Amino acid sequence: MTKEPLLLHIETATEVCSVALSLGMNILGVEESADGNSHSKHLLPFIERLMKETGKCLEELDGIVVSIGPGSYTGLRIGTSTAKGIAYSLGKPVITVGTLESIAYGAAAQWVSDGLPAPQYISMIDARRMEVFAAHYDEQLREAEVPAAVIVDENAFRTILDEHRVIFCGNGMPKCKELLSQHPNALFIDNTLSAQSLLLPALRKWEAEDFADTAYFEPFYLKEYVAAKPVVKGLR
Repeated sequence: MTKEPLLLHIETATEVCSVALSLGMNILGVEESADGNSHSKHLLPFIERLMKETGKCLEELDGIVVSIGPGSYTGLRIGTSTAKGIAYSLGKPVITVGTLESIAYGAAAQWVSDGLPAPQYISMIDARRMEVFAAHYDEQLREAEVPAAVIVDENAFRTILDEHRVIFCGNGMPKCKELLSQHPNALFIDNTLSAQSLLLPALRKWEAEDFADTAYFEPFYLKEYVAAKPVVKGLR
């Protein structure tokens, strides 16, 4: 596809409710709030205000992008149902992006090169107690380890840290910062989840025409997977 797509981005996987509108590589506008799990109150008004402020209308959209999880069960249901509703009403495709992937992209956008070898990324979403949902991405933001539930302790991610410089990012990052900050390869970025970070992975899927099946796609909760099996330790 050669046309620059006009895409609506929806992020509701955590306490942040965020909506962005993009044209090609450019973000036209953003509406977001981090005041807690109030997605049902904010999401549709945010979309309406965003379209008004940018002078666009829903009928002009080429597609809808939605953060697919892992994350909050309620937040993900609200985001995906809204994306599906808009897509159905307009006859437009849906692009799904993993929440942990978008966190890594957001951190990469904030990282300023220090002349040393490029870092890899471990993005994290806060779960309960000392547990996080985490995924590992290499220097090119390619998935190196699939999302998993990880118990954070002083030995977590040790193998990766011994081999690579690693940026820890996302709202689960503070859980590991105190435990891992003494390792020379551990770096930390405190980035807030935003719909803007969906843009680059969404454009990759747009160019490949990699669209979700609007009728059947579901959020990726990960908690359901964890309930059936022990906590994964593959990221250690």
